[in-house]
Amino acid sequence: MAYVDGFVLAVPAGNKESYRKLATEASVLFKEFGATRMVECWGDDVPAGTVTDFRGAVKANDDEIVVFSWIEYPSKEVRDEANRKIMSDERMKAMGEQMPFDGKRMIFGGFMPILDV
Repeated sequence: MAYVDGFVLAVPAGNKESYRKLATEASVLFKEFGATRMVECWGDDVPAGTVTDFRGAVKANDDEIVVFSWIEYPSKEVRDEANRKIMSDERMKAMGEQMPFDGKRMIFGGFMPILDV
């Protein structure tokens, strides 16, 4: 069964094109290392919650947009190997030096799908 890495982060609104460009470049590496799909979503309807919400989860400022993204892999094993390769790849390290967002506020995790209709 497939495996999914999910991400939520806050990007300054003015950095939308820089973020899209970086994500496009990174997608080439993720696919090279085994990802089957990568989706980046720019928030346009992210309401405030009563107890918690996406904006609070990433401590988004008023001038930031919440981005929700995921990367699909054929299996957790492929994902684990891809992440190992990504973390040691010089191209990714170079991209990491030009992040158009605060990576310390990004939340992420791996997920095993239980329903895909």
